[in-house]
Amino acid sequence: MAQSLLDYVASSHHGCAPFSCSGDQPEVCPANITEAAQRGWIIPIGGGEKKVSSSTILSQFVELSGGSDARMAIIPTASQSDRAGERTRAVFAELGVNDIKIVDLGSRSDCEDPARISQLDDATGIFFTGGDQLRLSTTIGGTSAARSIRSGNARGVHVAGTSAGAAFICEHMIARGRSGPTPKRGMASLSPGLGLTNQVIIDQHFRERDRLGRLLTALAYNPFATGIGVDEDTAAFIGPDEVVEVYGSGGLTIVDPSNLSFSSMADAQSGKPVSLFGVRLHILLAGDRYDLNSHTAIPKSNRA
Repeated sequence: MAQSLLDYVASSHHGCAPFSCSGDQPEVCPANITEAAQRGWIIPIGGGEKKVSSSTILSQFVELSGGSDARMAIIPTASQSDRAGERTRAVFAELGVNDIKIVDLGSRSDCEDPARISQLDDATGIFFTGGDQLRLSTTIGGTSAARSIRSGNARGVHVAGTSAGAAFICEHMIARGRSGPTPKRGMASLSPGLGLTNQVIIDQHFRERDRLGRLLTALAYNPFATGIGVDEDTAAFIGPDEVVEVYGSGGLTIVDPSNLSFSSMADAQSGKPVSLFGVRLHILLAGDRYDLNSHTAIPKSNRA
């Protein structure tokens, strides 16, 4: 059975060697994982996570990244508030992290600044705050900063994002959309994201903002991916083996279109409902897991 997050933390050696992004790396494709490297964890958080030292989500992210020896880089680009980075820094400091840097990527020129890229290259954990995911994609997409983060994750750096940051870390990002349970043509707009994984499409604040319809719409546009709806104060810890483990007080809604047999998306008029046959749905709670490769849900009680 796949290794659980707790087993991974217990057996891993914290920290990653500094890495320098080469200039000839592709602009948008995820970085290749070398034979000797193991990809870092990818951790979309649904927003509204408890920002206190008792938070299981943030404490697990800190442990993965090295505990007190972690080198944490916070990217507050999505937020309009100048205080977002400082608030997050205070939480990580309370969790025992000593080396915390706020990497200000407020413009595309910032994303090419060697000093800022060096801070990203040196990190063992990278955290995106919430806000507006389009601010992330239009500012960071296709830059040296994006390449640094992708390359770091490919060699073992763990990357987490909350709310807008959760949406951005995937290759296929929901940029905008409307609430409601029924998929409709035009209900969701997609944009290229950071590209750490192309296997999933993330939607955040999922249950709280009634977003099943827009996630189904996004998957109807691209049935290749698996949808993960993340409730608030909940995280999907996506391991190097592509097994997702749930942490937090809410749930994950897994929407699996791998057996989709019919979709009326191509023929539907704008704003009208869409038929989808063969879509599977799972609700996962803390400790449950889901294997993205085998499309299998694994209850907490079945952990090896």
